Amino acid sequence: MSKTGGPLHGLRVLEFTHMVMGPAAGLVLADLGAEVIKVEPIGGDKTRKLKGSGAGYFPMYNRNKKSLAIDLKSEEGKAIALALADQADVFIENFRPGALEALGFGYSALSARNPRLIYCSEKGFLDGPYAHRTALDEVAQMMGGLAYMTGPPGRPLRAGASVIDVTGGMFGAIGALAALNERQTTGKGRHVTASLFETTVFLVGQHIAQYAVTGSPAAPMPARVSAWAVYDVFDAKDDEKVFVGVVSDGQWTSFCKAFGLDDWATDPSLAGNNDRVAHRGLILPRLRALFAGYSKQDLMDKLEKIGLPFAPIQRPEDLLEDPHLLANGSLLNMQLPEGGEVSLPALPLTLDDDRPGLMLDPPRIGAHSVEVLGALGHTTEEIENLVSRGLVQVS
Repeated sequence: MSKTGGPLHGLRVLEFTHMVMGPAAGLVLADLGAEVIKVEPIGGDKTRKLKGSGAGYFPMYNRNKKSLAIDLKSEEGKAIALALADQADVFIENFRPGALEALGFGYSALSARNPRLIYCSEKGFLDGPYAHRTALDEVAQMMGGLAYMTGPPGRPLRAGASVIDVTGGMFGAIGALAALNERQTTGKGRHVTASLFETTVFLVGQHIAQYAVTGSPAAPMPARVSAWAVYDVFDAKDDEKVFVGVVSDGQWTSFCKAFGLDDWATDPSLAGNNDRVAHRGLILPRLRALFAGYSKQDLMDKLEKIGLPFAPIQRPEDLLEDPHLLANGSLLNMQLPEGGEVSLPALPLTLDDDRPGLMLDPPRIGAHSVEVLGALGHTTEEIENLVSRGLVQVS
């Protein structure tokens, strides 16, 4: 996006967020060119210090943002944040209900000062009986039906990534962009709210619809009745695995021809997709034996040549060497705040041939405090005074 600054160039976003959902919303806007100022407490967003499965949260969802570290509970820190809110187009927050209202940064307070402000709240639940509850990605997956659909019967299993946090953040960004477009006509902002629970329910909507259409509840994915006869993970040589799909009658014909399955190609009982689904018990054992004789690469080469859906079973770290991702700019090389380098996924889209890229590394705590305060009109002496009193942090 370096040529034009991105389609959101000139848009200012003030972000009061932590963890994943709120930062993901800001990331979308930042990658598309908005100036995103992340307001952190003195000592930094606690997300920076997470270990284990949370260790990647901060670097993944906070690139292309500026860090301002201030004491919001002080009069000076509050004044700084309010001055920024007065100039902002979008305000993003994902704190527990009532937390920002208590600090004077709720929607009513900020919109009264800046009627054009789009205030984006990323919450656990939309309004209703659950609105007071504390929610996390995993909580939403469990109560929203996704964990039930992901694991085998009797063993609910969360998805292997923070899919609800990220998707909820995306819905928040979509709502904010819609409100910005409306503001061009009305001149007024909106309070946009996205939520984890309702996002999860939206994602399992296809299974709700399946129940309405068929009259039978959807089975968890490991126990589902597949819509296609060949739509599985198969073993290849050397303990490797490949996913293979055959999802149309034309693909079935090409598949049989390529693998020498002439008897199946001419069998009228296997001519239609639903016929093949009914004969999965016949088809799959033979294919498993057939594919076990191929190396992973030979099998994939053959499937690619005939144009069938296939996929190697890759781990996240394998993607760093994926030739397709390396060739098309899908991995962005950046510096970690604590030192070291990392390659992380870009937004999965292009605008014409322009790919959202890296403009700012994930910031150190208060890396842009001096810049942001200077733009607000604070003198060097005033900034130094705030720093010396522990009300502003710089790095």
